[in-house]
Amino acid sequence: MNPIFSIGIQSLWDELRHMPAGGVWWINTDRNDDAISLVNQTIAAQAKDAKVAVVTMGDDPKKIIRLIDDQGPDKVRLFSMPNEENGLYFLPRDIQCSIDPRHYLVVLKCANNAWQNIAIENLQRWLEKTNKWARAQNCTLLVVNPGINNDKQFSFLMSEYRSLFGLASIRYQADSHLYDIAFWCNEKGVSARQQLSLRHIDDEWHLAHLEETVVQPRNDEKRILSHVAVLEGAPALSEYWSLFDTNESLFNEARTTQAATLVFSLTQNNQIEAIARQIHTLRRQRGSALKIVVRENTTSLRATDERLLLGCGANMVIPWNAPLSRCLTLIESIQGQQFNRHVPEDISTLLSMTQPMKLRGFQKWDTFCEAVGNMMNNTLLPENGKGIMVALRPVPGIRIEQALTLCRPNRTGDIMTIGDNRLVLFLSFCRVNDLDTALNHIFPLPTGDIFSNRMVWFEDNLISAEIVQMRMLEPEQWGKPLLKASDAKPVLNATHDGHTWRRVPEPLRLLSDVEERASS
Repeated sequence: MNPIFSIGIQSLWDELRHMPAGGVWWINTDRNDDAISLVNQTIAAQAKDAKVAVVTMGDDPKKIIRLIDDQGPDKVRLFSMPNEENGLYFLPRDIQCSIDPRHYLVVLKCANNAWQNIAIENLQRWLEKTNKWARAQNCTLLVVNPGINNDKQFSFLMSEYRSLFGLASIRYQADSHLYDIAFWCNEKGVSARQQLSLRHIDDEWHLAHLEETVVQPRNDEKRILSHVAVLEGAPALSEYWSLFDTNESLFNEARTTQAATLVFSLTQNNQIEAIARQIHTLRRQRGSALKIVVRENTTSLRATDERLLLGCGANMVIPWNAPLSRCLTLIESIQGQQFNRHVPEDISTLLSMTQPMKLRGFQKWDTFCEAVGNMMNNTLLPENGKGIMVALRPVPGIRIEQALTLCRPNRTGDIMTIGDNRLVLFLSFCRVNDLDTALNHIFPLPTGDIFSNRMVWFEDNLISAEIVQMRMLEPEQWGKPLLKASDAKPVLNATHDGHTWRRVPEPLRLLSDVEERASS
């Protein structure tokens, strides 16, 4: 008969505690001390005749494993491994060199942030191979992984249910801990999206209070968690509203919700990536019933930024010029909605959408064609929304090289080149109706005074077709910018004082000796 092992959390029901032989379970912790305590309590929770082995990564197991005389198995095999990536890959082989893992509980206590610098692809392959090994050897592997920044990894692991039988995390919350179960599969069935409060008393883990053994209902659908700036100084509109001073405190509270409405506030452009990461974490970990809204309190969003927030899992982005009454109506309109768009596991995929082309300013003709062609072939970017390409011919009397000196793009992704007596511009993620506004920002003079005619392409297939034609231009017809005269003067008689360069003054005589005698 196959053995069934248990997690070391007292009063936890079997559906969320048992770990039958033949699978891999994974638990993240915020703190290393919590991971050590959980490992010790898990050992103590096993039967006297249980076969248990503990592998500590980067630590001496005799210093952190504490066996209690009247609890746990009679014998525990202890192993250590170096804090290196290769050690993880050879773990199954090394274990079999020392013990027969059949019917064993093998606990791997990882080093702090051990997986932080390991590529997601390598983690996925490791899980697949380790899962096959656990099933073939009919043993249980429990991975206890401490780390301070495990959200990205946790979001990825949620999709690895084919290789993991259980995934959970223990998050520290000042005076208590939150046990967040993404999924847990055993002989009792499958449980998912459970959140329980834990108490850590005398180095033992307990449920804060007894919970019913049912799936937690979505009883928070009427709750609205909002940044205080969203209401523009107004108090909470009802007992269902909760106001927070920062987006971070709103995010931390939102991690315990199931189907509430969350309203983030955006006031500066540098907040976009942080809010995007928070939305991505919530959407991946808390599911599709959440309603996530971003309100732009001051004008700070570009079209690409709005697309990023929606791609990370936001239901709606409310523009800055929408009055409060309109904002509340829009929040009310999304009640009861289910989010059904796909959200990639890795947010870096979404972040690459905002700046897929790290170029700006003048590029050689072939470099320009290559960059725009790659952007048109990027399937992660929206169709017919990647940008606009504009070809401009100067008026008679102005050379194309002179017109180039007036072209001063400021945004990353806006590039230009010259050739065949044309100035060709590509404005990334610019809408066709904003073209004139964009050109007015790029050129200091009206474009009608500089150029006699222009051609515009804004659909992907048209831009791609024009790039094919541009590639056929001979290198002899490619243009080069005018040579810029260097007006930088070398620093003379300068010394460095350890912080900056300072000029040393020179005494000058305004009158010669002859002139002085003549004047006297």
